[in-house]
Amino acid sequence: MINKNLNQKIYLSIKEVVKDGPKDLHIPKLGNKEILYLKKCVKSNMVSSIGSFTYDFENRIGKVTGSKYAIAIMNGTSALHLCLHLLGVNENDEVLMPALNFIASANAVSALKAEPHFIDSQMDNLGINIKKTNIYLKKILVKKNGINYNKYTKKRIKVLMVTHIFGHPSNLDGIMKLAKKFNLKIIEDAAEGIGSFYKNKHVGTFGTFGVLSFNGNKTITTGGGGIILTNNSKLAKMAKHISNTAKIPHKWRYQYSHRGYNYGMPNINAALGCAQLENLNKFIRSKRKLYLKYRDKFKKISEVSLMKEPKNCKSNYWLQTLILNKDSLSFRNKILIFLNNKGFKVRPVWDLLNKNKPYLKCQKMDLSVAQRLEKKLINLPSSSIL
Repeated sequence: MINKNLNQKIYLSIKEVVKDGPKDLHIPKLGNKEILYLKKCVKSNMVSSIGSFTYDFENRIGKVTGSKYAIAIMNGTSALHLCLHLLGVNENDEVLMPALNFIASANAVSALKAEPHFIDSQMDNLGINIKKTNIYLKKILVKKNGINYNKYTKKRIKVLMVTHIFGHPSNLDGIMKLAKKFNLKIIEDAAEGIGSFYKNKHVGTFGTFGVLSFNGNKTITTGGGGIILTNNSKLAKMAKHISNTAKIPHKWRYQYSHRGYNYGMPNINAALGCAQLENLNKFIRSKRKLYLKYRDKFKKISEVSLMKEPKNCKSNYWLQTLILNKDSLSFRNKILIFLNNKGFKVRPVWDLLNKNKPYLKCQKMDLSVAQRLEKKLINLPSSSIL
């Protein structure tokens, strides 16, 4: 009876916020400017990877994020793969990443025949558990000729992938100190983080590389797309080159300088992105107001709380997230079933990556915090038009 009453209270709270708005988790807001730019792109016949909208989108993203260089890519997973490739990750490597994570991070690593190595999360910001990871790395790492190796598997560990979950920045000061201590390169998976800041600096601009995603369910969308952020001119030039097949410029010959990838963002997708960027600040203001609406409703329910932006951060609040005070998958699942049956397309956080079939045998530390979070988190309808 207690759970039934709680389900009803949660349902009514969501209903009062959403009203007649979309019950989906997150849908894009598209308007006349998007149609105008798409028509302009189509009329130009430049709908593939090279075009003025692609370059314009890259420049605008650079200004929004403060990154010196921005390279538009076909999607976030491809962008992560390219970053790892440029850092020389191969079958001799393990790449550190949180187990509480979208599977794209692990897939990008395994595409290079490297192995994901899963680390635990922090309860307050959903990011990497810095204290536990520090203790863990001191235990498993051995240094040879300035290079870190896992003393148990003998594989090299030189890259740490950081994820900013649901748009909330991780503790980047702590992460950068950890990276310096263990000589790790940082790739920020900021796929969900456009418009989020840590101490007034945009996420994705702290590490060697950062990656943003513009999938249809993100704060702004290019339909499908991502972007690589970096302040390293040499890496930026190479990323741009090999993301467009690494072709050597020539009027008619087809010669290539490196193994390349057809990863460039099509001009037609960038046209959509340019229009969306013009409303980025408006979208984020709407999403932050939505957080306040949900907070006002859920503060009356003692069994739950609402995820808020971490200290010293400004979050885009990509997905509003309910935190249950009880660590129980059955308890969580009953709420999910009830709400979905009522038409609200809420979802849990992803299953931990180490529980997925391709990654069952991967290296991992104690994941007790991530295991708790897996049982506690529910994403709510979060579209910017609510």
